Amino acid sequence: MSKLEKTEKTRPPPVKVLSAQLRAAGGGRSSADGGDGCVLRLGKGRSLPVSLVWMQGTVLEAQLDRNAVLLMDETGTFTVQGVNSIPKGKPCLSPGKYVMVMGVIHAVSPEPVIRAVKMADLSELAALHRRMWKPEVEDLQQVLA
Repeated sequence: MSKLEKTEKTRPPPVKVLSAQLRAAGGGRSSADGGDGCVLRLGKGRSLPVSLVWMQGTVLEAQLDRNAVLLMDETGTFTVQGVNSIPKGKPCLSPGKYVMVMGVIHAVSPEPVIRAVKMADLSELAALHRRMWKPEVEDLQQVLA
């Protein structure tokens, strides 16, 4: 079994996060093969280690020549890399689209950078997804921490 296959089998499911939480984690970094990630500080002495994340946001700018897209959630901006290799990902890359992305943390500071594994267009029900996102993030983190 290759190192990548082993990592895929042992990696925990993605954790829903906001970009500000990754920025606040500071200094954490994950290697391309799913390294250590970072630790979210959730308050009241609670923390949550994460390496694979689920984020949602609005596309601000697609930089296809750089294989990246700039997204913004309600707490700030973050960059998603590797978008050109995501199956069915290209339709998600128009400015103004509301999308979800699952990926591995590549960097958290000064701006979060995620290496995409999956992307999906949530624009059809964007108002509902936007309204529910922060409570979903908080609920999941409360259960996991």
